[in-house]
Amino acid sequence: MEVGQAEAATGSAVLEVLHRVASAVHESLEGLGDWGLAGTRDGQYKSDLIADLAALEVIDAAGFGAVSEESGEHHLERDVVVVLDPVDGSTNASRGLPWWATSACALDSSGPLAAVVVNQATGTRFAATRGGGATRDGKPVRPTQATDMSGSIIAFSGYPSRYLGWSQFRSLGAAALDLCAVACGSLDAFVDCGATSLAPWDYLGGMLICQEAGAAVGDAFGRDLVVRTFGPRRTAVAAARPELLAEVISARLSLSDGPPEPD
Repeated sequence: MEVGQAEAATGSAVLEVLHRVASAVHESLEGLGDWGLAGTRDGQYKSDLIADLAALEVIDAAGFGAVSEESGEHHLERDVVVVLDPVDGSTNASRGLPWWATSACALDSSGPLAAVVVNQATGTRFAATRGGGATRDGKPVRPTQATDMSGSIIAFSGYPSRYLGWSQFRSLGAAALDLCAVACGSLDAFVDCGATSLAPWDYLGGMLICQEAGAAVGDAFGRDLVVRTFGPRRTAVAAARPELLAEVISARLSLSDGPPEPD
């Protein structure tokens, strides 16, 4: 079933398209022999380009616009726009590390409507719709009850310049999956400590999944995380509980006088 703009109001219909996007990416990469750099721009892999073409074909056929890490903005005038990272964790994928994903978050005039994040190495699928909860492989997920950093396992994008008070940390290399790990209770929190912050395709899918699971999400510097264009970046933070989010944000702010990349 094709989902045109007139039919795109329901989260379940849009979610179906996003699942098809992830499946198309998986199929496009089956049998890929060369997972190396594409030579197009810094950090862009051949898998990124192949996956992007496959994903955009599905998105365009559904009548949606897109903001893709690999190819920029497409038809932003459309009612639904999909913020897309065809291969989040491209370096992991190129090295055979099983922590890389396709992340797709559909936005309408009210904000995030539906999201799918699929670990393409394992097939694990996270999904959420606005007001409809979040799932992993079709089963509802919830975060932990962690409320303080001293007892928490925290994932980083980048790495802080000093110890911030965590119990344990992980640096896994795919922010979308890291956020989903907070949503399902595998991690207690996630914080971006990178020099350049994250782009919306890195975090929007995981953000909605966290929110619908009951986790708390924010930008360390108080900015709106919902970004519909290619350029702006954000310092995303997620935590199992609001109390933990506040502590993690405070710790992150102690590292900097302001956003790494102000708008």
